[in-house]
Amino acid sequence: MKNGQILITDDDQTLCYLLKEELINEGFAVDITFDGKYAIENLKKKTYDLLLLDLEMTDVQGEEVLQYTKENQPDLQVIVLTAKTEIRTAIQCIKDGAYDFITKPYEFGQLVVIIERALEHKNLLIKNRVLEKKIYNEKPKSIIGESPAIKDLISLTERAAKSDSNILLEGETGTGKELFAELVHKQSNRNEKPFVAVNCASLPDALIESELFGYEKGAFTDAKTSKQGLVEMANGGTLFLDEIGELSLSLQPKLLRFLENGEFRRVGGVTNLSSDVRVIGATNKNLMEESDKKNFRRDLLFRLNVITLTIPPLSKRGNDILILAEYFLRKKSSVRSIKRLSKESQHILIRYSFPGNVRELEHIIERSLIFSEDEEIQPKDLSIPVNRNDEELIVTAENIVTLSLDELEKIHIKKILSSNDWNREDTARVLGISQKTLYTKIRKYNIKRIN
Repeated sequence: MKNGQILITDDDQTLCYLLKEELINEGFAVDITFDGKYAIENLKKKTYDLLLLDLEMTDVQGEEVLQYTKENQPDLQVIVLTAKTEIRTAIQCIKDGAYDFITKPYEFGQLVVIIERALEHKNLLIKNRVLEKKIYNEKPKSIIGESPAIKDLISLTERAAKSDSNILLEGETGTGKELFAELVHKQSNRNEKPFVAVNCASLPDALIESELFGYEKGAFTDAKTSKQGLVEMANGGTLFLDEIGELSLSLQPKLLRFLENGEFRRVGGVTNLSSDVRVIGATNKNLMEESDKKNFRRDLLFRLNVITLTIPPLSKRGNDILILAEYFLRKKSSVRSIKRLSKESQHILIRYSFPGNVRELEHIIERSLIFSEDEEIQPKDLSIPVNRNDEELIVTAENIVTLSLDELEKIHIKKILSSNDWNREDTARVLGISQKTLYTKIRKYNIKRIN
């Protein structure tokens, strides 16, 4: 089946049925309508990739349909079907946003070529928009590791990718959940469509709904035009919801509805739209415990965790620590001078607990490259944070005990809160994070105001 949902709108019913049959034989999914009024109704209910549009119809004319798509579905590719006497009008349609036009009677092979070009054009538009949001990566990073735990998980992930079921990725912060989500997408039959990712903790509740589901023109003060949401941008592909446990209880039912039948409503909209996406959720929380606390809907959890993959912490991956350390050394060292770890440094890294997982290891290596004076990185260069349970791992520069990344973050947040008289809006702006993320960190570190 080709990747393309097509709507044909023409008052010549015989032509519609013949064209539908021919396009289905080419592998496209096709619907037909015989007037512009019904075309608009279909476009409100279903997501299409391409519209074959006749200009002259009995009720609502083709130009009106084109105006609707321009305002409400700007990524929909429109090919105008026109009689030779309407060519001037067809050219005006191109100026108004149609992809191309073809005159009647036309050769079917020529029409198929134009359709395929239009679909390629739409895919490029979607990819560019996703790239602008920094949520798309055409070349997923490789998952590095040779430990049995990680090899088994990669094998499970590749098997799970072949299905079309929703997946829940569990694991501590910094273990690489997005990498596994990308691997699922890369190994699935959706790999030619977008991989769209959003961090549910990085956006306030009022914004995340419009980001996910889009909004209609006039839905709020600044909504000058309608806007597609991420679920529409990901149509045919994969939607990755990172930190899904942070979704508000008010938004969870809307996501549940989408997972159940693929239907959603834009903010301010009154009609149901649909989109075909595979959803991958990720969390560092125990969502079953969260559901017991009434913080997460259990029916939503059961929709998400059709397949659950648990990513092991770095401390459980044995020699992968050194493999990853070497990778980060090569990645962050200058090309002419790649530094190496001393035996003592390797020993310390293997024994360290890595509460921040792979992300923390990357920061440790980057820091050591800055402070090391020789080509070999020594224990003092690592500045390993204190491990309270193993005094041998208290390694510092000139015997000054350094703090963990979490401890440093806690101190910094407290300082900024204090300097802003505990105004969370101003503090979040200074820190460059959302108020929701700030509130999460305040709870995580149990930061309290001292009067």
